[in-house]
Amino acid sequence: MGLFDRLRGDSAPRVVFLGIDGVPFSLLDDHPDEFPNFAALAEEGSAGPIDSIVPPESSACWPSLTTGVNPGETGVYGFQDREIGTYDTYVPMGRDVQATRLWDRVANDGRDATVMNVPVTFPPQRNVQRMVSGFLSPSVEKAAYPDELREYLESIDYKIDADVKQGHDDDKSPFMADAHKTLDKRYEAFTHYLDQDDWDLFFGVFMTTDRVNHFLFEDYERDGPDKEAFMEFYRQLDEYIGEIRESLAEDTTLIVASDHGFTSLDYEVHFNEWLEQEGWLSYEDDGHEELGDIADDTTAYSLIPGRFYINLEDREPRGSVPKDDYEEVREELKAELEALEGPDGRKVCERVVVKEEAFRGDHDDIAPDLVAIPNHGFDLKAGFTGGSDVFADGPRNGMHSFDNASLFIDTPDADIEDSDLLDIAPTILDLMEMEFSRTEFDGASLVRN
Repeated sequence: MGLFDRLRGDSAPRVVFLGIDGVPFSLLDDHPDEFPNFAALAEEGSAGPIDSIVPPESSACWPSLTTGVNPGETGVYGFQDREIGTYDTYVPMGRDVQATRLWDRVANDGRDATVMNVPVTFPPQRNVQRMVSGFLSPSVEKAAYPDELREYLESIDYKIDADVKQGHDDDKSPFMADAHKTLDKRYEAFTHYLDQDDWDLFFGVFMTTDRVNHFLFEDYERDGPDKEAFMEFYRQLDEYIGEIRESLAEDTTLIVASDHGFTSLDYEVHFNEWLEQEGWLSYEDDGHEELGDIADDTTAYSLIPGRFYINLEDREPRGSVPKDDYEEVREELKAELEALEGPDGRKVCERVVVKEEAFRGDHDDIAPDLVAIPNHGFDLKAGFTGGSDVFADGPRNGMHSFDNASLFIDTPDADIEDSDLLDIAPTILDLMEMEFSRTEFDGASLVRN
């Protein structure tokens, strides 16, 4: 136990949560010799694969992970969401999250939370001890609060995100150099504030793992030319996790988790092109570039990842499907999606979920009518440019998966079997001995009492 911790005179237990965005459990579990610190965390604590949410996209996952409720409660369904009653779309940011975040509960309880680099948190909140926003933040200057945090981060050349554009190049060396720099600076900043020992909840996310996975995961799974570069990056992450774990005081429980899994990408599936070819979608003219260009005889359209909307009368501005036909039309589209095969003869969709099964809450008015969960290898896209192939190659060779997300809890008193992303928030509160009602969450604490 650290000196500052002893001086605080506060016996309430604390939690450090470290996010490892998009890291599949099998990657870490299959290589205990390569990743000894993750292996030790699993052996001495509790660990296992967990399911993500529907849809398994980071912009939807992190609001759900940090609130313990589904997108129908958070109001965030993906990287791009649809305005109510229009064809306009927007990119959800922190203020669009409609459910209570973990750190808000901590602050409301009179305790301190340090929050670093969590996606969908821009602009930074001022009701917590300190926060630097993550993914989609425009700059460190605008993403950090208070001034002391901003000044420190700028002094070390902190990076909010890796340069993903470099990942598009055939030579991955510059991209990986930038990924390592981003990882190193994240670790430097995390340890700086962990060592301050003045927080009750420390919540930080390593997002560069997701970036590396998007461009090198096939190299890992299929022995590609950049496999060693991939493994070296994860060896460094493992070392950093081990050093952080070793530094923590006895009153603190470490949790390490990812928001979704990952797998190799074989085909990008451009669903609006498929919908157009199959007669579900049409455009007003040849210059279409966005959702607002769809014609009034459109029956359905798609947003990433695998979200499908019926062009419903009185809901969409140019809705063509009468409400009385909604269920029949939706079932027909669901059946066609379930039957769709890729160029290799495999089914594209592992399953197709109707919105009533996936979403519930006060903010389900922009929920998709169907969500397709792909089989491994099929990355579900949308796009409104037209004229492209339904199945295509892109610059990425890795994609998100619903299954095989990671969860490590540094206590043997947790039961991770058959759990999912929504269980993490109540587990953190339980470990911190904070009061909450079971009905406030879609998940449940994994701590065995």
